Amino acid sequence: MKIHTLLLHALLITLFSTTALAADNQLNSEEKAQGWQLLFDGSDMSQWRNFKQDALNPGWQADNGTLKLSAPGAGDILTKASYSNFDLKLEWKIAEGGNSGILIMVDELGQYIYSHAPEIQILDNERHSDNKIDSHRSGSLYDMVAAHNSSFKPAGEWNQVRIRLKDNFLQIWQNEVNTTSIVIGSSTWDKLLANSKFASWAGFGDVKKGHIGLQDHGDTVWFKNIKIKELN
Repeated sequence: MKIHTLLLHALLITLFSTTALAADNQLNSEEKAQGWQLLFDGSDMSQWRNFKQDALNPGWQADNGTLKLSAPGAGDILTKASYSNFDLKLEWKIAEGGNSGILIMVDELGQYIYSHAPEIQILDNERHSDNKIDSHRSGSLYDMVAAHNSSFKPAGEWNQVRIRLKDNFLQIWQNEVNTTSIVIGSSTWDKLLANSKFASWAGFGDVKKGHIGLQDHGDTVWFKNIKIKELN
């Protein structure tokens, strides 16, 4: 009886592990009914291209079910589609000492992908030198709103991010911790902007419809379970 119990336990662990793995980069029936769409299914990268380019640099690869920046210099990338009101979910993992970012409301009028686009920071908070500024740590609205320390996991572990923008109300969660709740264009936003590195950047945060971007900061970074729902 004891051997049968152990075998059953092992079988259940295997089944649950397989189910968890299979769930990556997929939408369940409820998500489909709610209007969620995948931006990456584990292998197809056709919804992405490089900033100001038509194609995707091969340094961005589909690797074991992840969207991976495998080589520095591959360049920043963005979704081919653009969005105004949306709910975005994804998971990220950064190499030790690494730095990257998720950008929203990206346009291609400026010189860089971040010229006008707010960034949600990705960082190895324990090793990267940018950890000295609290609003530069992972989960933060970069250089504007600092994420609480409870929101991040160490390098090499998966972090869950949700970014919701509706009628200029921007909400950000990392690992289920709310890191930002702010109205873009409000007096609070304007004060934070005036005290940030973006104070003199004409057009920063003014875009009403834009792309989702992922940053090449020269460090290996992985993404998975990237899904978005447009909000009416």
